[in-house]
Amino acid sequence: MTATQTPPQGALFIVAAPSGAGKSSIVNAVRARDPAIVLSISFTSRPPRPGETDGEHYHFVSKERFEEMIEAGDFFEYALVHGDWKGTARQSVEPQLRRGHDVLLEIDWQGARQVRAKLPEAIGVFILPPSRDVLEQRMRARGQDREEVIRQRLAGAREEMSHYDEFDYVVVNERFEQAVDEVAAVFVASRLRRPRQQAAYRDLLASLLNREAN
Repeated sequence: MTATQTPPQGALFIVAAPSGAGKSSIVNAVRARDPAIVLSISFTSRPPRPGETDGEHYHFVSKERFEEMIEAGDFFEYALVHGDWKGTARQSVEPQLRRGHDVLLEIDWQGARQVRAKLPEAIGVFILPPSRDVLEQRMRARGQDREEVIRQRLAGAREEMSHYDEFDYVVVNERFEQAVDEVAAVFVASRLRRPRQQAAYRDLLASLLNREAN
């Protein structure tokens, strides 16, 4: 018998953070190390920021189109964030998980709550900044948003961060490389949980524990 067989359903990872905490940079660095993780590209009704590409950073659609998709039941999760719709399409997640692929969602706490209601086994990671001052500095350093938008995001950051306790793991992004190491470690450890290993190595376990084997 071989040590492996058809892989079990993939794991669903959720990474959330307040705007400016470094979530996207950390996720990109982790995926560069672990390309087997499939990043689900979210839909949004907001316009692209400078440097953003449709289909790479988000699927950009109109507010009307997004709401049509809501009515059609196309979303795995969705939420109104800072006045704009954001959501994950069902076809971006469910088929990948069935094929045994691990899927990563970059979403906010509202979306994470919806996902956990559907898939309680989803693994959640919340990223915090080392201080509110650093959060503001990072937000301004991006140079992508108007002052009005920055103030709005800062005002909402406290509310977002208050939901950290709804996640399985908390990572403080004070030193970037350390934060990347910690998030990557969560992903590796989660794949080694007993139920997933039992499913992945069912034949091996049966062979190893066979009383009649020599």
